[in-house]
Amino acid sequence: MEINIILFINLLAWSIMASQSFSYIIALRNVQVNMAVGTYIELRKLLDKNFRKKYSIVVYTTLVSSTLLLIVCSVEPTSFLFISSAIAWIALIIDTILTVKGNMPINNIINTWTKESYPDNWYSYRSKWLSIFRKRQIAVITGFLSLLLGVVFG
Repeated sequence: MEINIILFINLLAWSIMASQSFSYIIALRNVQVNMAVGTYIELRKLLDKNFRKKYSIVVYTTLVSSTLLLIVCSVEPTSFLFISSAIAWIALIIDTILTVKGNMPINNIINTWTKESYPDNWYSYRSKWLSIFRKRQIAVITGFLSLLLGVVFG
C-alpha cells in the first residue's frame, strides 16, 4: 500500500515539473524571445519571485518521493519500475544541478536589472538562460516519461 502512495505523490510532483517544461515548448519560450527588454525583465523578475516561493515545494517533494520510491523499489533491482525510477531520479538530479549552477545565477543577475539599467548584451543572458532550460526540459521530460513507463508497464 505505501508504494502506491509514494507512486501517486511522485507522479503528481513529476507531472507538475513536466508541465513547466511543456508550457515552454508550447508557448513560453517563443513569447520570451519576442519580448522587448523592459517587458522581459519584468516577466523574469515576477516569474523568479513566484517560482522561488512555490516551485521549490514541488522540487523538494519530487526529490523526496523519487528517493523514497527508489529505496522501496531497490528490493527488486532488476524490475522495470526500479530501473525507470532510477532513470527518473538521475534526470531529477541533472535538472537540479542545471537549475542551481545555471538558471538561478542568471536569474540573480537579471533580478538586479531595471527597465532603465541593464547590460547592452541582455539578450545573451536570455539566450543562455533558455539554453540551460532546454537541457533541463530534456532531463525533466525524460525523467517523467521514464517514471510513467515504469508505473504503467512495471
